[in-house]
Amino acid sequence: MKTATTRRKPARKRAKPTLDLRTDWAYAPAPESTGNVKLQDRYGLFIDGQFVSPKSGRYLDTINPATEKKLADVADAGAEDVDRAVRAARRAYDTVWSKLPPAERGKYIYRIARIMQERAREFAIIESMDGGKPIRESRDVDVPLAAAHFFYYAGWADKLEYAFPGRVPRPLGVAVQIIPWNFPLLMAAWKIAPAIAAGNTVVLKPSKNTPLTALKLAEVVRDADLPPGVVNIVTGSGKTGNDMVNHPDINKLAFTGSTEIGKGLQRALAGRNVKYTLELGGKAANIIFEDAAIDQAVEGIVNAIFFNQGHVCCAGSRLLVQESVAETVIEKLKERMETLIVGDPLDKNTDVGAINSKQQLESIQAYLKIGVAEGADMYQPACALPSKGFWCPPTLFTNVSQSHRVVQEEIFGPVLAIQTFRTVDEALEKANNTPYGLSGGVWTDKGAKIFKMTTRLRAGVVWANTFNKFDPGSPFGGYKESGMGREGGLQGLLPYVNLD
Repeated sequence: MKTATTRRKPARKRAKPTLDLRTDWAYAPAPESTGNVKLQDRYGLFIDGQFVSPKSGRYLDTINPATEKKLADVADAGAEDVDRAVRAARRAYDTVWSKLPPAERGKYIYRIARIMQERAREFAIIESMDGGKPIRESRDVDVPLAAAHFFYYAGWADKLEYAFPGRVPRPLGVAVQIIPWNFPLLMAAWKIAPAIAAGNTVVLKPSKNTPLTALKLAEVVRDADLPPGVVNIVTGSGKTGNDMVNHPDINKLAFTGSTEIGKGLQRALAGRNVKYTLELGGKAANIIFEDAAIDQAVEGIVNAIFFNQGHVCCAGSRLLVQESVAETVIEKLKERMETLIVGDPLDKNTDVGAINSKQQLESIQAYLKIGVAEGADMYQPACALPSKGFWCPPTLFTNVSQSHRVVQEEIFGPVLAIQTFRTVDEALEKANNTPYGLSGGVWTDKGAKIFKMTTRLRAGVVWANTFNKFDPGSPFGGYKESGMGREGGLQGLLPYVNLD
């Protein structure tokens, strides 16, 4: 006799919970307080040891790119103002600075470095407010490295004869220095510290978009009791820079900026007895081999191009990946991009800050359209952008060739173009096939491969299994259309001396 059996209904499968890293794991805001920041409503020019009103009577607005709110008025120096600054620098050179014992010069430079350290938090906040970069980068990289450059060159001030054995180094005189908006404080330190350590005096012009940390540095120079006129800081537009370059009483030009402007400066200085160094554009290649530590390399790529919004002339804006691991690298890179936090630069959680200016954002957006129009595949993570300010999400371009403009031209934004390669020679050919030669990166666990690549890459700086690491003792500069001369290290002193 058969007994009836009860059939159990199959258990309903539970759907796996989906995890949205942007919402389910969102960090609470952690904004840096601005309570200790002291900004004036209006800044004059720092000439001969004090702030003075511009003879031109003109002022420019500097704004916070994350909020579009005005931070301060800054002077727009005219030709008469530039002449005042150069004359003050010449007077200080002739009467005080070139005659001061080198050890005494070193003491002044050391004092500047110590005051910068004491005011590091204020410098970092102003750098992020004025430039849009995340506070983590300003706090942990820019400000400490700027102070370190002053410490480093303070040590060289009384050792120049050891730096150039068998030669007698003499200062040049008056150096004019023009710096860009991407590393305002660090670029100022790169240029001012070796110049005054070698016995020269300086007239420095920061970018009109990011002048505030340079003006804060002027306050430090004043508070360190540096003799008046040794360091002068003038703000203004491009015309101000032209007036500085064309002044008849200068001995040295140090410029960091675009290749196009650098070429114009070379023409302007032709036939004149003015030494110059130029640090210009770049289109750095980051090369990942199949034997690299992939996760480490992906994090290095993110650090090289996205954490600084691509606002670095040496940013790794081209990625060359060996074909066998390309799919894995791109997938991991996209996953990592989904976790990046785009937002308030003063929030300690922020990974990607604001684009420096409306003009720069429009230039980046134009390149995004060009990349798509040329047939590249564009990928951007799904991230909410603030309603005010200038923002661009991290962007990848795949399916690109060597002729694509997003591969060849400097974009200066958080945009990465990815190509693949099969052999070492192919990687080298693609990496060197660009008018620039500022920097590069190699990711592999084979030391022999590192040495082979670094000796054949036409770049002034090459990192191995890391990227964008700087030290005051290491020279920095490029080849080809990335400029000439070196800044940093012992080599950074050479452009500021004559050797007998």
